[in-house]
Amino acid sequence: MTLASLSTDDIAVRLSDMSGGRVALVREAAEAGVAEAQAVYGQMLLDGLEIAKDDRAALGWFTKAAAQHHLMALNMVGRCYDLGWGTAIDKRRAAECYRIAAERGLDWAMYNYATLLALGEGVAEDKAAALDWLEKAAALGNAKAINFAGSFAEDGWVHPRDMAKAAACYARAAEGGDFRGAFNHARMLAAAGEIDAAVGWLRKAGEWGNAAFVAKAATWLAASDVAAFRTDGLAALRDGATC
Repeated sequence: MTLASLSTDDIAVRLSDMSGGRVALVREAAEAGVAEAQAVYGQMLLDGLEIAKDDRAALGWFTKAAAQHHLMALNMVGRCYDLGWGTAIDKRRAAECYRIAAERGLDWAMYNYATLLALGEGVAEDKAAALDWLEKAAALGNAKAINFAGSFAEDGWVHPRDMAKAAACYARAAEGGDFRGAFNHARMLAAAGEIDAAVGWLRKAGEWGNAAFVAKAATWLAASDVAAFRTDGLAALRDGATC
């Protein structure tokens, strides 16, 4: 049976098939030149999702999709060069991929490009431009960008320090599902004396965060001036991480 001969129901069945039918269908579509399938297949290879992990092959498929102007694929090409997935790290090339996808409206590329601008990696450091891109991504609802904009406000980068704005950004980021936003929101709540609410968000931060983040957050909580963070907060973070 060829891809062209499949009905909508046939495709739905094969996409729900966890035994390999879905991978076969996506790969078939990718090999037929469908950009979305190329991007999805690349992500499957990168994640090792239902198929052996192969970062180099993933980059190849992202590149094919990006050549067809698939913005998320272009962003993922940038991620590969940014983090050394399947290739040598090349921050300049990563920044260029992010910039192009950002200028074409992709919020994740805006966030990634802003990160490189803020750090001066692959491009000249430009925190004002970074904040502009973060605010554009935040307007599109990107929770990570909202959290990072909060850090700019808290640390006084670009504009004078604004803790009210920082707290509002962190709250939005937390509500949007960002684990760093949840942790930062918990810090702001504790500073306002709302300890129980803060502990609840620390549990969410542990549930949503990766292992490296949880370990770093646990170290910070263990040394916190807030007694409840050293006990209930640390326990909540760890409990969330085991969910």
